[in-house]
Amino acid sequence: MGGHVGEVFGRLKEGVEKIETKIPFSSDERLGMLTFCPTNLGTTIRASVHVKLPKLAAGGQEPLQAVADQFQLQVRGSAGEHSEAKGGLYDVSNRERMGLSEFEAVKKMYDGVRELIRMESEL
Repeated sequence: MGGHVGEVFGRLKEGVEKIETKIPFSSDERLGMLTFCPTNLGTTIRASVHVKLPKLAAGGQEPLQAVADQFQLQVRGSAGEHSEAKGGLYDVSNRERMGLSEFEAVKKMYDGVRELIRMESEL
């Protein structure tokens, strides 16, 4: 159901637009969308996928972090912040939320995950 990033993003966008017709969201010209969590100011979107990278995981966090930094991503264990990646299963999400569109945030996550998968397949 959720394996196609573009389709998931489309459903999310459609749902948000429907909700917004009934309940307006708070936003600020400079800060973007206002939420309860300050780390989500801006687009408010945290696009994430779970991806299994056992070969990369065996090589330590350095290669993962290098790609994460290149695409401004956050890599954590599949159980969320401060969790370990059991069996090489990681939660990868966009780190940036301000100064870019929702599409750009999702695209950075997608491009970074694609690069991680490429690296995994070459090992």
